[in-house]
Amino acid sequence: MKWTTRIPASVLMALCGFGMTGLRAQSKPANGGEAASKIAAINVRVAIANTSEGKQAATQLEAQFLARRKELEDLNKKISDLQQRLTVGATTLSDEEKQRLTLEGQRLARQLERKQNEFQEDLNDAQSDVVARIGRRMEEVLGKYAPSNGYGAVLDDSSQSTPVMYASTDITEEVVKLYDQTYPVKSGAGTTDPKTVTKSVAKPSEK
Repeated sequence: MKWTTRIPASVLMALCGFGMTGLRAQSKPANGGEAASKIAAINVRVAIANTSEGKQAATQLEAQFLARRKELEDLNKKISDLQQRLTVGATTLSDEEKQRLTLEGQRLARQLERKQNEFQEDLNDAQSDVVARIGRRMEEVLGKYAPSNGYGAVLDDSSQSTPVMYASTDITEEVVKLYDQTYPVKSGAGTTDPKTVTKSVAKPSEK
């Protein structure tokens, strides 16, 4: 008998894989004269993931969720082992033992599905908090960078709602550098902002 035992190949998604609303910086010219006419593009997802803060947050979240990911993998292995026992013992196990193993497998499959859903929800919440925090700061950085460099608009080419067909200048790398200068990461920091991981570290109670 088969039970649902799906576990994503990689349960920890990179921060750059997260969807995010497009950031646009429409600036007023610093000299108060004619509006700047240059238009640039930035990939916000890539920018967030490549900041020092983004890289640190990704590492910290992976560590925070490591134990729970291992728990899911262990549950999945138990279910696979039960399925293997039923397959191998199809002609040798008693009907009573087959029934017991089947019920145990179904119980573990339900437990796995519940824990997997809780894991993914907590992971999504924690990652969204990180992306939102860095995104707000990046918008401030971009708001200073764009007018000082003569850009009248900056389009997010990672946004599906407003795809950028062509832009002569990509400022992703420059904005990442400016972000790291504005918000330097403390070396050796081992934990994230408590508000970021409060939900993620709370392990669901056993039922």
